[in-house]
Amino acid sequence: MSQEFIHLNIMALSVFFVLVLAIFLGFFIQTVVGFAGALVALPMLLIVMNLQDAIAYLALFYLYSSSILVVKEWKNIDKLVLLKLTVATIIGVALGIWILQYGKPLVLKKMLGLFILLYVIFNMFVVKKTSGKKNRFSFVFGLAGGFFSGLFSTGGPLYVMVVKNTVVDMRTFRATMIGVLGLITITRVPILYAQNILTYNHFYNSLYIIPSFLLATFLGKSLYNKLNEIVLKNMVLGLLLISGLVMLIKN
Repeated sequence: MSQEFIHLNIMALSVFFVLVLAIFLGFFIQTVVGFAGALVALPMLLIVMNLQDAIAYLALFYLYSSSILVVKEWKNIDKLVLLKLTVATIIGVALGIWILQYGKPLVLKKMLGLFILLYVIFNMFVVKKTSGKKNRFSFVFGLAGGFFSGLFSTGGPLYVMVVKNTVVDMRTFRATMIGVLGLITITRVPILYAQNILTYNHFYNSLYIIPSFLLATFLGKSLYNKLNEIVLKNMVLGLLLISGLVMLIKN
């Protein structure tokens, strides 16, 4: 059973600080680029809590984020792409959560470290080569994306491979990625709750972090058109490279 925090006054100060910082940085990145928030936040959260608790908190804040962003970006979302990914996503998320509940924590953390490193390599060497090519394996990537979204909340990169090769316009791409994450969230939260991974105490404690989350969303939205996407992307990839290596090496 996952560790539960009954009230903020018994949550260690260090845990609270890391949770605030992880949610802020993760959802700032999420708002700016439309994905990768969990890849930034999850390694930080795992410093102070177990994997199931970290996934529970991320699921809640993705629910809050999707509630805001999907409404704002609905007109720009490619609904056909979203529809094609629905079945594969639902199956993948359910399978990922099942592994999360019954898998060995150390093995899962090593898998996450490897997944992060592969994501960095994909972005550095593969994206340009695959860009513009028609993707014939959308169901497979949707299934894998749902699996890693259920397991680590990190399926975004796999969905990028589908959406980016289908949607040309950057605004539509970002909006469709937000829609995909909304689809993942409404699938994931009920299953996490049913499996007792997500509890009322996670929700209660998340309320204290909402100001940090709202600030991240506001700054991300405000700076979206002002930030150099290439510089930001390289900074994120650098941080992910370090975190992935640490998770693979550290027991």
